[in-house]
Amino acid sequence: QVHFVESGGGLVQPGGSLRLSCVASGSTSDYTAIGWFRQAPGKEREGISCIGQSGGLTYYADSVKGRFTISRDTAKNTVYLQMNRLEPEDTAVYYCAPYCRLTVISVSEYPHWGQGTQVTVSS
Repeated sequence: QVHFVESGGGLVQPGGSLRLSCVASGSTSDYTAIGWFRQAPGKEREGISCIGQSGGLTYYADSVKGRFTISRDTAKNTVYLQMNRLEPEDTAVYYCAPYCRLTVISVSEYPHWGQGTQVTVSS
């Protein structure tokens, strides 16, 4: 079973940027997609972006479209999420997982969630 470790979060002012990394413990070539998810305090976990195996197909939830960019370095078994023009509403713990959803999800859909990385957008 491949596990994923998220990093790159932090405290940033509104309008700022962060780049998150999702590193897999093994090859991700068996997965057709890798997705980024987030869970804000008191809210359900939601999928916000995902990328296909080759990196040629990318998908975004409306809430992040035009501000976030997902990319993939297959050689490094890493998926990135470049987040620009951050807003207080982006404050959440961010996770990655080997599937794609752009809606609210049930945490039970995937049994191997990592620790996530905290993103806090505040002045």
